[in-house]
Amino acid sequence: VQLQASGGGSVRAGGSLRLSCIPSPRTLTQYAAGWFRQEPGKEREFVAAISRNGDNTYYVDSVKGRFTVSRDDPKNTVYLQMDSLKPEDSGVHYCAANPTGWGIKAIQRYDYWGQGTLVTVSS
Repeated sequence: VQLQASGGGSVRAGGSLRLSCIPSPRTLTQYAAGWFRQEPGKEREFVAAISRNGDNTYYVDSVKGRFTVSRDDPKNTVYLQMDSLKPEDSGVHYCAANPTGWGIKAIQRYDYWGQGTLVTVSS
């Protein structure tokens, strides 16, 4: 499975962006999906994830109440709605697929990754 992330850009603090993740060639319906962020020189870190059936969502504390992860299985797309953006949200954002749904916040549980999309938030 290859994942295509898009929707990044440059915004001012307080602005919004919506990231999209589309897989190819298979669908994401049998995978949990996650979003991770990486800043230059730093490790990739967990941001948000959604279970395979969409019933459960997970967030890092710093984005709770501001970000919403969702999935639209008929459209075969996973989204990350990012509101009230802060400069510390900046970085390359990657979507990833977890085939088991276990350890959904753990980077090593994700087998498939996209190329990333850059988010830059200015103050």
